[in-house]
Amino acid sequence: MKTDSAQRRARPALGRPQVTSRAALERLAFELFARDGFDETTVDDIAAAAGIGRRTFFRYFASKNDLVWGDFEHELARLRALLAETGPDVPMMEAVRAAVVAFNRYDPRDVPWHRQRMELILRVPTLQADATLRYASWRGIITEFVAARTGQPPAAMLPTLAGHTALAACIAAYEHWLSADTPEDLTDLLDAAIRRLADGLDSADPTPP
Repeated sequence: MKTDSAQRRARPALGRPQVTSRAALERLAFELFARDGFDETTVDDIAAAAGIGRRTFFRYFASKNDLVWGDFEHELARLRALLAETGPDVPMMEAVRAAVVAFNRYDPRDVPWHRQRMELILRVPTLQADATLRYASWRGIITEFVAARTGQPPAAMLPTLAGHTALAACIAAYEHWLSADTPEDLTDLLDAAIRRLADGLDSADPTPP
């Protein structure tokens, strides 16, 4: 049985229309996470605040964790497309850098929401196991791209190294972005982080200089 405070938290705000889209439900849930904490906010709380039933929530998202990641499969497809659009004459790690920077470029109006998303993903312990699986999918796209560019199988050392180090560089850039006292541009941080990898990994790129 919910406590009085939990019941108040779950009630939809007066005048708020029923949530009828995936994006709107995600934004509403983020408001609740910011106010009450991720672990303390339940699916029932989100559904009640949205004016929908629990069953309707699960039509949009498989779980509360899934909601935090948004439409992740769509985003992975976008990263693949960005890499595929790169011309064969572009050096391998330059292609990776350009694709990752473009992938992480957001409308200024959406940056606060993205920042909150990444705060949850990187800082909430209960999301870490899920993050490991999602990161593996992201890393695999970079690995496959490098494998194709170098003519090696994805399990070879170089593609594997590229996938892992690109992911590590991105996480480092995001950690710095979230912790910096003075706001910095995320894409500049990602650009700088991946440039630091390029000299070593591009030496194995068969693309002519």
